Amino acid sequence: MVVGDFMSNRIDLERILKTDISPTEARRVSALLEDASLQQVIRLVERTSINKASVLFRLLPQDRALSVFEALDARHQADLIGALHDEDVLRFFDEMDPDDRVTLLDEVPAEIADELLRTLDASERDITGIVLGYPRGSVGRRMSPEILLLYPDMTVGDALAILKRRARDLETIYTLPIVGRDRKLVGICSFRDLFTADPHHLLGDIMGEAVSAKASDSAESTARWLQTLDHLALPVTDDSGHLVGLLTFDDAHEIVEEADTEDAARGGGHEPLQQPYLSTPLAKVVRSRIVWLLVLALSAIFTVQVLDSFEDTLASAVVLALFIPLLTGTAGNTGNQAATTVTRALALGDVRKSDVFRVLWREMRVGFFLGALLGTLGFALASLVYSPQVGMVIGFTLVAVCTMAASIGGIMPIIAKAIGADPAVFSNPFISTFSDATGLIIYFMIAKAVLGI
Repeated sequence: MVVGDFMSNRIDLERILKTDISPTEARRVSALLEDASLQQVIRLVERTSINKASVLFRLLPQDRALSVFEALDARHQADLIGALHDEDVLRFFDEMDPDDRVTLLDEVPAEIADELLRTLDASERDITGIVLGYPRGSVGRRMSPEILLLYPDMTVGDALAILKRRARDLETIYTLPIVGRDRKLVGICSFRDLFTADPHHLLGDIMGEAVSAKASDSAESTARWLQTLDHLALPVTDDSGHLVGLLTFDDAHEIVEEADTEDAARGGGHEPLQQPYLSTPLAKVVRSRIVWLLVLALSAIFTVQVLDSFEDTLASAVVLALFIPLLTGTAGNTGNQAATTVTRALALGDVRKSDVFRVLWREMRVGFFLGALLGTLGFALASLVYSPQVGMVIGFTLVAVCTMAASIGGIMPIIAKAIGADPAVFSNPFISTFSDATGLIIYFMIAKAVLGI
């Protein structure tokens, strides 16, 4: 397709978003979808409503419709299930990999999940059940149980012959676990090493160290670890070391992306949408934000109470009111910086729960130095414009609130992790509100001491 045709097709596809697809236009739309790239079709489905997306699916060839469906987020897939015909849903569900099936089942109501499972044949239902048996958030829940059993006493030639016969049934062939006859993991071999080895050599002679994760391990932590390794998949074992599946690199990337999206959403004061913005129903967008807004509004009442308690102080020195936005904003930003940094460090494994006092001491010093720099500048400017006494209040307050906010912001994510909560929940919104109220108390106490009011 030439550039002009590509751009014309893209414009026509964008028009589909803005108009209803009538029966008379169905053939033209079907032709456009057939000529478009897979990426274009996926983007189109992600940017349109559920009802229109279901119409687009029916106009796609069967193999392309399946590819598009598999590329969507699980929440988006679940919403589409309600709009698609039963035969379309069953076809998609039957063709999905077991781990993707389980992710979808987690998003649909229990009665629909049971109905979908009953449509599978016995072998597919059993293999899907293996993944369903592990707790949510674990590697076992996201692994592929479709694995090839290769043994160290098997020749390279025999392994290649088996691999050629079974390749289409496996999610990946590029990382090959080697197991003993008791199915315990003993080594690992890449497809490159297997393909380039002498056919008469034994797998035990070419296999590398058995790097693996346990099925009960955290999916997010394991996925981040896999991304640092030189492997395209990671063997997953049970507690006894028996091989039960593989976590592929693309699944690890998806897990990390989901976790980062969730952290970013909660850091911004709302729940993640879990599907593209334009295809998310309006009611769901409202629900994702309203709870946080209510919580933050109620917590902000504490700030109002602090201002009310120091009403006489403000009346005695009205100039103090001018600096309230500066001081509360600085405290909130300092706390947010610390919380974001530590939350990220927790996710990457750079910081553990046992490091809470090291983080506190480190952030306390960082906050003090930041406050000293800002406080010196605030003292100089406030002294020039107002008076040295006001400058002292601003300078000392900036030092105190920066030290306090950085310390609290640094340890809050660790405390959240220790009690089993999401560190992102205790991130920016909570710390901003806390820093506002606490910063005001510090501000007025310093003002009363310095100005004698």
